[in-house]
Amino acid sequence: MRYELMRPHQLRQAIDERWPVVLPLGVLEYHSEHLPVGMDTLVVERCLERLEPEMDLVILPAFYYGAGSYAVEPAARNGTVHVGSEALLPIAKAMFTSLIRIGFRNIHFIIHHQSENFAAGMPTDLAFKLAARQVIFEYLEGPAGKEGWWGDNAMEHYYEQHDAGTDPFSWIKGHPLLDADIIARYPFDHAGKGETSFMMALCPEQVDMGRFDASKWYVRSAAEASRELGEEGVRMVLERLRRILKAG
Repeated sequence: MRYELMRPHQLRQAIDERWPVVLPLGVLEYHSEHLPVGMDTLVVERCLERLEPEMDLVILPAFYYGAGSYAVEPAARNGTVHVGSEALLPIAKAMFTSLIRIGFRNIHFIIHHQSENFAAGMPTDLAFKLAARQVIFEYLEGPAGKEGWWGDNAMEHYYEQHDAGTDPFSWIKGHPLLDADIIARYPFDHAGKGETSFMMALCPEQVDMGRFDASKWYVRSAAEASRELGEEGVRMVLERLRRILKAG
């Protein structure tokens, strides 16, 4: 269900039944001439929309204002919006704090932008990862909790909880849309064959191959894109998301 459309009794059901609450996280960034600037976030949103009819799921309004950077093209007349990680951290903390206070304990953010480096981290996902950790510590040690919570005898099963994914630090998790296994089988690129195929499958109305410009190295493989390839990538992504969100 879309969070913004839910009524209070539906929110309470989602809390009580521990539904996954998912934030599509991304950027507004130049993706050559044939793709929209919201591509990195749209692909996450559209994948979640396909999951929505088949499982109990809360989809938060997408956050598009990540650290786009100007590594691909200059800002002028190209559309990239860059919000630095130092500005993202307090926003992410405020968002996660609210979700925890509401009562959610199965929160996920999913990102596609620069996520080939997810293990090491890039500015957007690092800001949200740090925010998640800080919010959990502050919640457990603040007015709702107490100092020394981890050392209390009530936490003697912490490591078992950690292995089971039920410890407090599992309340908020971040994931790349494509993990290493999928990247080994599906082209990971920027506005090339992989991303263009994804958009042909998920958001075909916003792909304009009539404006395709092969003058830049990173986009040339888009000439080989197809809806069929995109659907195969989507299938792999959805298979993985089902596992992640049902295990939540």
